[in-house]
Amino acid sequence: MKDQNNTFLDKLYLTYLAWFGTGYSPFAPGTIGSLATLPLIFIFHILNFNFYVFLALLVLATIFTCIITDKIQKKFNVHDPSWIVADEVLGMLVTWCFIYPHFNLVSSLLVFGLFRVFDIIKIWPASFFDKKVHHGSGTILDDIVSGLYAGLVILLIQKYFTIF
Repeated sequence: MKDQNNTFLDKLYLTYLAWFGTGYSPFAPGTIGSLATLPLIFIFHILNFNFYVFLALLVLATIFTCIITDKIQKKFNVHDPSWIVADEVLGMLVTWCFIYPHFNLVSSLLVFGLFRVFDIIKIWPASFFDKKVHHGSGTILDDIVSGLYAGLVILLIQKYFTIF
C-alpha cells in the first residue's frame, strides 16, 4: 500500500498486517502467511512460555490487530484485502493453543492443514464475521473462529489417536 501520506506508524502497521511482506505474495497470500506463522510457533515452542502467558499475549495481539486493521482498512478504503494476513497468523496461533506447547512435523501439518481448511470453508460464525462485520474485527475474527474449529478437530484426533 504505497501512499506518501503514510506515517511511520502506518508503515509499521502495514508491515505487521502483511506479516513482513508475505501478504504481498502473488500466489495464495493467506496460505503463505499461514506457512510463515510456523517459525513463530517454533519460537514460542523453544521459549516454552507458560500457556496462560501465551494465551494473554494472543488475546492482546488479537485486540490490537482488530484495532489497527480497522484503522488501515478505513484509511485505504478496503475491506479484508488479501494482503492482510495477520489474521491467518492469529488463527494459526489459536489452533496451536489446542496442542500447546507441542511442535513437531505432525503437529505443524495438522495446525496448518486444518486451519487452512476451516479458513477457506468459513463455517458459521466465521462466515458472519467475514461477510457481515465491516470493521477490522470482522477481518480478524473469522480466522479466530476458524482457528477454534481447527483446534476442536485436533482435540478429536488426539482423543482417538495418540499423536502427541
